[in-house]
Amino acid sequence: MSIDRAGLAAAVRRGRERVRPEEVGLPAGPRGNRRVPGLRREELAMLAGISVDYVVRLEQGRGPRPSTQVLAALARALRLDTAGRDELFHLAGGAPPAPGAIELHVRPSVLRLIDRFVDLPTMVVSAKGDVLAWNAMSSALLGDWSIVPVERRNINLLRFLPDPARDGVRHPVGATEAERAATAAQAAAALRSTAARYPRDPGLAALLADLLAGSAQFRRLWDSEPAGGWRSARKTVEHPSLGALTLDCDTLHVPDVDQAVIVYSAPPGTREAEALALLRVLGTQDLAADQAPVAGPRSA
Repeated sequence: MSIDRAGLAAAVRRGRERVRPEEVGLPAGPRGNRRVPGLRREELAMLAGISVDYVVRLEQGRGPRPSTQVLAALARALRLDTAGRDELFHLAGGAPPAPGAIELHVRPSVLRLIDRFVDLPTMVVSAKGDVLAWNAMSSALLGDWSIVPVERRNINLLRFLPDPARDGVRHPVGATEAERAATAAQAAAALRSTAARYPRDPGLAALLADLLAGSAQFRRLWDSEPAGGWRSARKTVEHPSLGALTLDCDTLHVPDVDQAVIVYSAPPGTREAEALALLRVLGTQDLAADQAPVAGPRSA
């Protein structure tokens, strides 16, 4: 199929104008300072993991044919529904993802759901651990997801093959060696189960190859852990300003697309609940310079 450059350019522009920054976990900023509706080109480029120049060339009907990875990333960043995603692929002269592959597109209804969790850090994760969508509270708790390159937005890569130079500030999950080991074992078990469900998914095959080649811990777990899945648990996040926060981490399954909605919360009246309330106000700004941690004992 040939590429419809004018149609693709118009679809990207329309999609960008429809999305508000706060819908994708970005600070809205003073509305008077924004000369365009929706996302700026720079914001779309950051969310999709491509250069600003690439976005400019797309919207001007120039440049090379976008790859499958770029089209999928654009569809997620623009919050397109399945029909909108498929239109983007067809305009680019390609075929939408085939049935049986790991679903990397998040339905607008699921995005609306996580938008409602304004008080709670929430993110959507694919069957192989790709962080597909998040709210502002997730970035406030775990570090700004928008600065992580798209190819690195995977909880298994971040866990087993951390790369501080590329990942930005990641607030680690797990305060003790035992907690970190349990989380790593659960991650390996979930990937084994995913590999059984998606034996021909090329993205999963590439991820497993990278983990097996680069992480001795993952190799040991892959050889020893049976298949399993994510379970709700209490997890401790080491926030650099608020200290160790032990939170309930619930995993809600979206069965028809095999995605997980991960939600962090705390019981009312606890130190952790107060910390989450503070994070909602302060967002991703650095608290360490002039803000004292929330009073109370550090959680273990």
